[in-house]
Amino acid sequence: MKKRAVILLSGGLDSTTCLALANKESFELFALTINYGQRHDFELKASKIIANLYNVKKHSILNINLAKFGGSALTDDIEVPKNRSENEMSNIPVTYVPARNTVFLSLALAWAESLKAYNIFIGVNSLDYSGYPDCRPEFIKSFEKTANLATKIGVEGEKMSIHTPLINLTKGEIIKLGISLGVNYGLTSTCYDPKENGDPCGFCDACILRVKGFHSISEKDPLRYNN
Repeated sequence: MKKRAVILLSGGLDSTTCLALANKESFELFALTINYGQRHDFELKASKIIANLYNVKKHSILNINLAKFGGSALTDDIEVPKNRSENEMSNIPVTYVPARNTVFLSLALAWAESLKAYNIFIGVNSLDYSGYPDCRPEFIKSFEKTANLATKIGVEGEKMSIHTPLINLTKGEIIKLGISLGVNYGLTSTCYDPKENGDPCGFCDACILRVKGFHSISEKDPLRYNN
C-alpha cells in the first residue's frame, strides 16, 4: 500500500515541483489548495489543471478568506511593489500575508491526520525568496514538532514529517529539478499582480525571481511576458 502525502499546491512553480517530487517518490497524492482571498487567483485555476495532470487521489480547495484581516498587498488594497532589487527583497515586504504558512500547514495537518497520511509537502524556499519569516527552516522544524505534539496521530501513531525538498535550493536549481521531472512550467502561475488575462506582470518580486531562475540555467520561461 502506498504511503499517503498531502501536498500544499498553490499552482505556482515551487508547489508544482513539490507535487512532481512526491509523485516520483510514489506517494499517494492528496493536493490541498487554499483560496485565501488572494488577488492572484489565476493560481487556483492552474492548481486544478496541475492536480488533474498528476492524477491526484483527491484535490481539495478550501476557502479561507484571509482578506477579511487584510494587512498584505496580496489580500488588501495595497499596491504590489515592483522593480525591487534583490537587496530590497531581503526585507519582509508588504506581500507577506500574516501567518499564512502557519495557517496553511495547520489545515494540511488536519487533513493529513484524517487521512492517516504522515507526510506533508510544502514548497517553501529560504534562498531565493522575498524575506518571508515562514519560509525559514527553523519555522518548519518548529511546526513539525508542534504537529507531533498536538495531534492524536503524532502522539499515538507514526511521527508526522513536513517535507521541504526545495528549502535550500536556488530558484534556478528548483527549475532544473522540475525540468528533470518533466514539469510543464507553462501551466504554473507565479505573478503577484497578473494582468486580466492571467499573464504575469514581469515586475513583481515573484516574476523577477522566476525570470532570474530560468535565466540562470539558460532556459526560457514558457510563460508570456509582455515587457
